[in-house]
Amino acid sequence: MLLHTVPTNKFSDLPLTPAMISNLDVMGYTAMTPIQAASIPPILDKSDIIAQAKTGSGKTAAFGIGILHQLNAKHNQVQALVLCPTRELSEQVAQEMRKLARFTTNIKILTISGGTPIRPQLQSLEHRAHIVVGTPGRIGDHLRRGTLTLDNLTTLVFDEADRMLDMGFENEINEIVSYAPKKRQTLLFSATFSNAIRTLSTKFQNRAQEITVESLHSDTVIAQRFFEMEWKDKLATTASILWTFKPESTLIFCNTKQQCRDLVDYLSKMKFHCLTINGDLEQKERTEMLTLFANRSCSILVGTDVAARGLDVKDLSAVINFDMPFDAEGYVHRIGRTGRAGKEGLAFSLVTPGEQHRLDDINRYQDTSFRTEDTARLVTHGESMLPPMVTISINGGRKSKIRPGDILGALTKEAGIDGKCVGKIDIFELYSYVAVDRSVARDVVEKLAQIPVKGKRFIARMHE
Repeated sequence: MLLHTVPTNKFSDLPLTPAMISNLDVMGYTAMTPIQAASIPPILDKSDIIAQAKTGSGKTAAFGIGILHQLNAKHNQVQALVLCPTRELSEQVAQEMRKLARFTTNIKILTISGGTPIRPQLQSLEHRAHIVVGTPGRIGDHLRRGTLTLDNLTTLVFDEADRMLDMGFENEINEIVSYAPKKRQTLLFSATFSNAIRTLSTKFQNRAQEITVESLHSDTVIAQRFFEMEWKDKLATTASILWTFKPESTLIFCNTKQQCRDLVDYLSKMKFHCLTINGDLEQKERTEMLTLFANRSCSILVGTDVAARGLDVKDLSAVINFDMPFDAEGYVHRIGRTGRAGKEGLAFSLVTPGEQHRLDDINRYQDTSFRTEDTARLVTHGESMLPPMVTISINGGRKSKIRPGDILGALTKEAGIDGKCVGKIDIFELYSYVAVDRSVARDVVEKLAQIPVKGKRFIARMHE
């Protein structure tokens, strides 16, 4: 069954509890996005769905609301499992679901992902959880150990299923499903409906309703431009684009790790503040880089498709394809990270003379007629652009019972820092990051060394 529209787009018209609707209102959720409007009603009806939507369309809230509506908080067993391709996406999904769950008490949401020590996860699982969010590899590990059981599972979610298959998780997915009850609701979300995704749906879902919303990108939301140049001019052209358009945050895609390193070296010489993310980083380093980029302490992040998987940054100003992607679907997935929530985004692509066929493929896929333009109108030099924020870390996190409000309170009430100068606060298991305005960064570090947070003093460090 193919669904495109539903009669309502207001959360208040859904058969949700008043407490949940009130919490959604506090979160600023009043009107549903297209994917939410199309998928939440069948989810509440306990139907299986296979849903296609571009990244950042609001699908986490769609399945999160459905899970929480049906959850029995008194039954302290795993009732929902959300599988994600990367640890970062798992953390983001879990954080969003914790916010959605504020309307009630005692709902425990646990993140179980690779790249982190397994012992704390074992301890957390001993205390039970209602919802588990994690990556296929580590979830499978716990199922084999018997430290995670799915006997009481009622909802299974595949989030960004196409990416999980691209990353080679098919065997792990098959194994995980073998531990789940046959009678369950299965929700599958994917940016694309490839043959492999349809096979996955046929294999694990029961008469799934097929839901599609606009998966391509309107040029009124994302301004797409293609610049033609010789290969030798690509480094200078990238800098010229940044000087000309001055985006506050830019994600740049290269096709190889070496090209990422070369580009970061060049941009650094041009006085840009940038970082490169790759698969060779330790998980803590990767988390730190993504945090600095997401909280506006780093203006430019350079990576490959593989390294950037799971990256979800709100208010991303621009995407630059330093190297053209290998296929049109990859292009759509890349640029879909900007121009979200109705805001305008920029997408620039560097096209060498031999890559015109890739632009042709993109035009056919999008039903567009973009052409390359020369670089003559781009600025050829400019001033360095410092990120507006600086990140301060402290060596305490969830293990120390720290919450964002504790850090904000210490800074504003105890240290006298203007709340307008405090940005995004991220709490992890053993450490926390807080973004502050560059003008007060050194003052914050000095004062955090003198005042307690949650009754304890921590070591504060500035990340530049």
